[in-house]
Amino acid sequence: MPFNLLVLSCLLYVAFLFAVAFVVERRAARGRLGWLRSPLVYTLSLSIYCTAWTFYGAVGYAARSGLEFLTIYFGPTLVFIGWWWLLRKLVRIGRQYHVTSIADLISSRYGKSNLLGVIVTLIAVIAATPYIALQLQSVVLSFGVFASAAPDGSRPLDPGQTAVWVAVGLAFFTILFGTRNLDAREQHHGIVTAIAVEAVVKLVALLAVGSFVVWGIAGGVADVIAKIDAADLSAWQVEPGRWTGLIFLSAAAVITLPRMFQVMVVENEDEGHLARASWAFPLYLLAMSLFIVPIAVVGLERMPAGSNPDMFVLTLPLAEGQGALAMLVFLGGFSSATSMVIVESIALATMISNHVMIPLWLRLRPGAAAADDLRSVVLMARRLAIAVVLALGYGYYHVSGGSAALAAIGLIAFLGVAQVLPAMLGGIFWRGATRTGALLGLVTGLVVWAYTSFLPSFGPGAALSEAVFANGLFGLSWLRPQALFGTAMDPITHALFWSLALNVLAFCLGSLFTFPGPVERLQGAAFVNVFEGAVGPQRWARGQVDPEDLLGMAQRILGEEPALSLFQSAARAQGKEGFLPDPTPTFLDQLETRLSGSVGAATAHAMISQLVGRATVTVEDLMAVASESAQLLEYSTQLEAREAELTRTAGALREANEKLTQLSLQKDAFLSQISHELRTPMTSIRAFSEILTEGDLPPDQVMRYGKIIHDEAKRLTRLLDDLLDLSVLENGSVQLNLGLASLQGMIDTALTAARQTRPDREFLVIRDLPSEAIYLKTDADRLTQVFINLISNARKYCDAARPELRIVVRQRAGRVTVDFIDNGKGIPKDSQTLIFEKFARLTDANRAGGAGLGLAICREIMTNLGGAVAYLPGQKGAAFRVSVPLRLERQAA
Repeated sequence: MPFNLLVLSCLLYVAFLFAVAFVVERRAARGRLGWLRSPLVYTLSLSIYCTAWTFYGAVGYAARSGLEFLTIYFGPTLVFIGWWWLLRKLVRIGRQYHVTSIADLISSRYGKSNLLGVIVTLIAVIAATPYIALQLQSVVLSFGVFASAAPDGSRPLDPGQTAVWVAVGLAFFTILFGTRNLDAREQHHGIVTAIAVEAVVKLVALLAVGSFVVWGIAGGVADVIAKIDAADLSAWQVEPGRWTGLIFLSAAAVITLPRMFQVMVVENEDEGHLARASWAFPLYLLAMSLFIVPIAVVGLERMPAGSNPDMFVLTLPLAEGQGALAMLVFLGGFSSATSMVIVESIALATMISNHVMIPLWLRLRPGAAAADDLRSVVLMARRLAIAVVLALGYGYYHVSGGSAALAAIGLIAFLGVAQVLPAMLGGIFWRGATRTGALLGLVTGLVVWAYTSFLPSFGPGAALSEAVFANGLFGLSWLRPQALFGTAMDPITHALFWSLALNVLAFCLGSLFTFPGPVERLQGAAFVNVFEGAVGPQRWARGQVDPEDLLGMAQRILGEEPALSLFQSAARAQGKEGFLPDPTPTFLDQLETRLSGSVGAATAHAMISQLVGRATVTVEDLMAVASESAQLLEYSTQLEAREAELTRTAGALREANEKLTQLSLQKDAFLSQISHELRTPMTSIRAFSEILTEGDLPPDQVMRYGKIIHDEAKRLTRLLDDLLDLSVLENGSVQLNLGLASLQGMIDTALTAARQTRPDREFLVIRDLPSEAIYLKTDADRLTQVFINLISNARKYCDAARPELRIVVRQRAGRVTVDFIDNGKGIPKDSQTLIFEKFARLTDANRAGGAGLGLAICREIMTNLGGAVAYLPGQKGAAFRVSVPLRLERQAA
């Protein structure tokens, strides 16, 4: 097959994956995922476990070590069938506490310790580096196989250049679909679906080449069995110690690999999907392993001596002239490699940004939590992290020069991530596990693994000198990297035993001899008893933080609309109107959990601490309200609930009292003002009427006095009309003229009418006309009246040197919101709850001006239109949101 055709097919396949991811992302944005949220897609996404190692390397593993390759499949099978309850607990913790990565899980469990998150991230990056290099190597090898078999004598790029281009392409795809937005739960529907498609491709490819080998080359099942019996493969016998170690290692890896944690826990849409995956995923692994031994045996028989057994899956079809089948196999191997690199890069980038880059950014810029646009900072950090991760993978490939055995690289990576297992299992099952113990265990395991497995993988004289290999560190024979303490085992079993044994020992001793802090105890109880619901008191004491500052921070991370929705629902739960709830411990806890879904638990905790002033509970507070006794815990919970209810009630009463006091003062001012407003025109009308009745006035004076009487009568009429209009609206007896009306037309009319207010001012209006192309079934005159009032107020009161008004229209769930946001100083916080009252005036009540009825009339109009108008905090200027239904139906009389 021509090499150029191979490259073209590869590019078309990548374009197809782009299209799949793009379409699914669009459907997700519209909330129309449907069957894409099914257990089938979830199970297929778990196939990320089957990388180029299992697609190409499993055959080479079988050719070199017989049936030992099965251990890599037995481990995950035992976990999904026998340890399903463990996976369910991890998924429950991940969904309940918005865990974004395995580093975030460890960090959150041990008192929101970012140091632990950094160490887990370091382990994951070091372990994943050779694994990513393995994927690059497999793609390079497969390109090389095709190029050598090309009939036209084509020559591909050299291996180094091929690896560079593959790494760059994968980085581009991952950045495009993995960092498009900052999802609150770090889910990437487009990429997950693309991986599910790749799972089908690689399974079909492996089954197709297996079927061809059995029935197309060997002559049937009986002949294959005879060939297997006659084959002289090394290590057909089972070594119990090594097999046990490898099964345990693969079982640990399927839980702790960052990419597996990403698809299994973070991307999980429904806990019930695990029930289907518990038997479907082992079946997938069975199908993937079904033809491994026949391909290995036939490959050893028919391929020339010295052929790379890792490539038998590809070289056998090419040797038999099956170009189309070889192309399918190539795409299957390409799918195996690219899917692993993409998901691993996303998982590692999330860990690096949440636990390294963003905490460093906050430390260097103490006010960044409240001032900077953290969404763009986090997304940029993740894009840079993806580039760094792939650069490290390519660097390892370049330095190591490629390995003859893919399986060896995979086992090294498995060993690395397995060091997280003791801290993870201890954290979710042992309340006594402490941050110090986890820290000691992780550092010990990392050091021992690096010394006994990772550094020796570069070969003698590279990372470790030949003298260290032969005589041990510092010349101590019991410190030889592959014979620690004088033990004689095979390298993998040796590294597995000593790294995990010393890891567990350090973890247990550190936990037994240290006492957990208050937040550790709370998190420990919450994680261990996750199926029992919330445990213990909140992690925050009542702080003095301004809710608007919290809202500003949340908007910079979650986005404007999600943050406003979160704050509005919290305020409504507290019995308050608007968007600003009280910063109670319960709300701060809820906000921290929500933020942790985007930036990780430790970073979210640090950001809120910057604003609250680290007002966390102390050990004394914890011991005063918590008890190990279930009875006392229940009693304490009841007391806390009653106290919270009394606190809310008292706060509501206090707020209502303050509001009534201000309204009383404003009412007195209003009565004085309304008396003045009524008396002034009446006095003018009476005085000039008396003058006119005297007669003998020049015609020009009669006209002038008549005009004054007319103007004063109009002024009086407007005031009385406002009072009458408000009364009709409040009584609900207004007659609405419903019909289809253009929202854009209503805004145009309102802008034209509002120009009469301070017409001398230059006022910039910023609009998005396509978003306004909406037709509403409503009372257009009444809604336009609301728009005119809000725009006129902006023209009248915006105190910016260059005043601007931004009009933002959004449509969602059958409702339309229109935001009017100016760039002035805004409305004082103590006045934001009063501006919609009937007598409210922000200017001096004793000065002449409006009676303070405009916004009160707007509120009543919107109530009659089935909508609402509210002040929008956190916009740096005065901002109002008008919410109206897309279709208003007449109410039955």
